[in-house]
Amino acid sequence: MRTRSTATALAVLFSSAALAAAPAHADTVAPLPVKSTGTVVVDGVHQRVFLSDPAGGKIVVTDYRGTVVKQLTALPGVHGLELSTDSGTLYAAVPGGTDAIVAFDTATATESARFPVGDVDPKHPALAGGKLWFGYDSDATGIGGNIGSIDLTAPEPTVTLAQDPQSPWFSAPMLDGAGSTLAVAVPSQSPSELGVYDVSSGTPVRTAHRTVDGGNTQDLAITPDGRRVVVASASPNSHAVYDTADLSEDGTYPSDAYPNAVDIAPDGSVAAGIDGAYEPDVFVFKPGQRTSVREYDFGASDQLLAPAGLAWAPDNSRLFAVSHDNDGVYRLRVLEGPTKAVTTVTADAPATATRATKLTVKGKVTSRAALPAGTRLSVTRTDLESPKGKALPQVTTKADGTYSFTDTPPAGGKVTYKVSYAGDAAHTAASGSDSASVSRAKASLSLNNNGKSYSYGQDVKFTAHLGKTYKNRTVEIWADPYGGDKPDKLVKSGKTDSHGNLAVTLDLRRDTKITAKFAGDARTATASTTSTVWTRVSVSTSVSGQYKSAKSWGQTYAYVHRSKDPRFVTKMPYYSGRSVKLEIQVYYQGTWYDAGSQYFRLGTNGVSEVRYTGDHGQEVGYRQRVRSSYVNGSSGDSVNSTTHGAWKYFTFTK
Repeated sequence: MRTRSTATALAVLFSSAALAAAPAHADTVAPLPVKSTGTVVVDGVHQRVFLSDPAGGKIVVTDYRGTVVKQLTALPGVHGLELSTDSGTLYAAVPGGTDAIVAFDTATATESARFPVGDVDPKHPALAGGKLWFGYDSDATGIGGNIGSIDLTAPEPTVTLAQDPQSPWFSAPMLDGAGSTLAVAVPSQSPSELGVYDVSSGTPVRTAHRTVDGGNTQDLAITPDGRRVVVASASPNSHAVYDTADLSEDGTYPSDAYPNAVDIAPDGSVAAGIDGAYEPDVFVFKPGQRTSVREYDFGASDQLLAPAGLAWAPDNSRLFAVSHDNDGVYRLRVLEGPTKAVTTVTADAPATATRATKLTVKGKVTSRAALPAGTRLSVTRTDLESPKGKALPQVTTKADGTYSFTDTPPAGGKVTYKVSYAGDAAHTAASGSDSASVSRAKASLSLNNNGKSYSYGQDVKFTAHLGKTYKNRTVEIWADPYGGDKPDKLVKSGKTDSHGNLAVTLDLRRDTKITAKFAGDARTATASTTSTVWTRVSVSTSVSGQYKSAKSWGQTYAYVHRSKDPRFVTKMPYYSGRSVKLEIQVYYQGTWYDAGSQYFRLGTNGVSEVRYTGDHGQEVGYRQRVRSSYVNGSSGDSVNSTTHGAWKYFTFTK
């Protein structure tokens, strides 16, 4: 089938040495250019992963990060892969018309040999007892499934078929070998059927054979000592274990529904995978344990583990898993440190605290592999005075994993305590954090001119005053003119003078909210204050069309012939949609009376010109006056304060 424990001690040594110099990485996921997957094997010497794609007729080669480095093509139906004990040669079973076992040099990923196997379809190569064994089937000859072998030690490697003359296999069996033991099962068979062969003599001797509970076998793996075989069948809902001596039941590895993959590392660690949408996808068991030390969930209901899609790195540093989604997209998942139990660290700090007063932080460290009492934890405090963090004395856990420590925060504001466990050979690193809101002294911040009104274009000085603080003396002054087209803007930022003042002069053209801000410091709280000032518009009105102007009744009057329509011209700063209110009053028996008013649109040039029409003969002899106004809200906008222009006087004559 595929290599699980065949790397030699030398290969493991080389692999470990190479990895020791490499930086640690988090789990990664990389896309695969395949239409299907058959078998996954890992070359620890060259740090390469080989994946067969039966539908695509190729083998994809990746590095340990999942990056594709080469594709070996023209291999129709290639399924089973096996790696030589020195990791120097990859053997691939190619049934689709080729009917051969093809060998590749792993250093160069190029074909090095080809062994035709006759008119049969080889499927699942496995090394055992010094030979390369493979399952095959051939309906054309009527022999069903059987086992063949290649003697790779012979001067001319020879292929021998029908190694089990009384073969009970109805189709090509899958194989896995360890030492001189060969474990056998037929893929997808229900009920499942298992067999064990002793191949120490060079000829397979079937030592056990039986039908077992469950069905639809997807994968199997034999332990490095050859004493047990683990089976992944769609049922029951666990990975069954059998003694290879007689195939008696030897318990299970508890997983979940629809097991479909299993791989065993050289040290005996077991990776058990399932075809499960809503459960963990992979369960990892350490040698001699039947309780999982770690579980992996691919995180989405359509991210499923591919059948036989698990393979260990020879040094246990990584577990490689092939997944696919409902659209047929395959991915290689590189799972780092799979035998390390996931560790969690909690931290609980008080929600609020008083600066310079002792507080207590407590928490707990938990893991599936219990940590001993006295485990050391690193503590870091991050606050306004130590934004990059300050290391505090280490703390140790109690027997139940709990810990506590006290600290006197020197700074106020948000104070975060991070508690970290560095991890070890059996546990992942982990950290937890919590924050306390630590009190600070209240800052005194004021700003002048609130509520005052000013003329259009007037320069006004605004002064912010900051009282006593710890260290920070910087104040910002922001100006936010009314109207959506003018954003809030920083107009000055700087340190206050010796009197605690920071001033800025603004040219006011709209109602404006001025805000002074103090960012606070380690012992003084943030503060802000606002002043809203009102700004009038500039408005002027003139009368034209008169035949003379003269001083009368204490005012300058424009004298207009009754046959003439005077014009009233208003000038005012333009704003989108702005209108001018024009009103006229008439003087009668000592009192001015309203004679009418109307709004007129202001031109983009800031001018509104209105012609006063009508039968002016009836107005002869009456004193009249006109003025223009901007009315906040009624003139089409609300960016200035209501402003009335000066009255202009006129009268009609014959």
